[in-house]
Amino acid sequence: MKILKSILLFFLVIAVSSINAQTDQEIVKTIYKQSLTNGQSYNWLNHLSNQIGSRLSGSLGAERAVAYTKEELEKLGLDKVWLQTVMVPKWVRGAKEFAFIETTPGKTTNVNICALGGSVATAALGLKAEVVEVKNFEELEALGPENIEGKIVFYNRPMQVDLINTFEAYGGCVNQRYQGAVEAIKFGAVGVIVRSMNLRMDDLPHTGSMTYDDLPVDKRIPSAAISTNDAELLSTMLKLDKSIKFYFKQNCKQLKDVQSYNVIGEITGSEYPNEYMIVGGHLDSWDLGDGSHDDGAGVVQSMDVLRLLKESGIKPKRSIRVVLFMNEENGLRGGRKYAEVAKQKGENHVFALESDSGGFTPRGFSFDCNDAAFNQVLSWQPLFKPYLIHYFEKGGSGADVGPLKTDSNVLAGLRPDSQRYFDHHHASNDTFDAINKRELELGAATMTALVYLFDKYGVNPISNKTPIKN
Repeated sequence: MKILKSILLFFLVIAVSSINAQTDQEIVKTIYKQSLTNGQSYNWLNHLSNQIGSRLSGSLGAERAVAYTKEELEKLGLDKVWLQTVMVPKWVRGAKEFAFIETTPGKTTNVNICALGGSVATAALGLKAEVVEVKNFEELEALGPENIEGKIVFYNRPMQVDLINTFEAYGGCVNQRYQGAVEAIKFGAVGVIVRSMNLRMDDLPHTGSMTYDDLPVDKRIPSAAISTNDAELLSTMLKLDKSIKFYFKQNCKQLKDVQSYNVIGEITGSEYPNEYMIVGGHLDSWDLGDGSHDDGAGVVQSMDVLRLLKESGIKPKRSIRVVLFMNEENGLRGGRKYAEVAKQKGENHVFALESDSGGFTPRGFSFDCNDAAFNQVLSWQPLFKPYLIHYFEKGGSGADVGPLKTDSNVLAGLRPDSQRYFDHHHASNDTFDAINKRELELGAATMTALVYLFDKYGVNPISNKTPIKN
């Protein structure tokens, strides 16, 4: 037994010495090779999407996803794997929604809608009323209650097509979905229809969260998204005849909060175990598709970061955690819970990286950090250039890691190519067939490389006495 232990120790020393002798360029190359030739992210996502499916907070799918990812993390031989309890909302869609435009009694045209997450249902027989179209809240206010009371408000502000950053285009119009009902209620509206947040013209309505703020239940009105093709149709028909009516029926329901979990795995740091670095994505998804891009991709890429570190022979100095957050889509309770517990325990989170922008080709990262830390990041750009990763910019990180922000730490978000993301975002075509295996694996490798560099050099450039070897 002593001989065996001596042999194992000898090979361990050799392996560590080999890693220490390698340049950063060589180690990054090893990480990409491991991901592209021996990656697990695609297989994990296949199971998550095709065997489990949609994972709306509080659903059976979410429960099964927690069990599956915990089991897979345990197979990796991490130092710790555990579940963190979090209470989450439980909203159910019910039977499929139905809607039509009525030009004259008995003459109707069916259109594609879906209830927005958190909406109340219509009456049992549905809701039919005249429609008033607006582009923004200012137009709504200008019309006033005399033109809105008793009608359905139709928000029809499209995503701005000439913006290259599609997340900027999304941010420019998403308030009509999230806050639209609250604003329409002020003027006596009886329902809300919102143009889907989608740059493509198609027949697929896109759901997403909405709010009533603190309005009592009896003051709330049903809210639904309409597909981009049908939004154009409705707008055109209203220009021809403002007296047309819109009918829709939806059967959604808000139930009591239920218990769920964040899934967490850790490789404990060899030198600075009390400095924590995390990678993560959100385990929950909307219910129309299987959530492959939003955010199954981020989940499996984050899981694979820890596996790739181990497979590449890297022994982290700092404690590296993967956190699979629950309830990003309609509450952000998982992210807030994780940050709350971390604060209670006095944990020092020096770095956090989130992947929640789809599984498309990685282009780089955005960083929420001070100038000194960002200059450090810019010095690493040459290491990513061979993989065509050129986008290193200051900006946002991710919703789930946001609550961890301090004056001294670094938060980052993986930034894949975004041009196709909103074709799938929150829609029924967010499915596994839209995932490209190679793109997904490139993203996992890119995340792992950044984690490796931050772990090696830390987040304080002043303490980095060892130059990067290229």
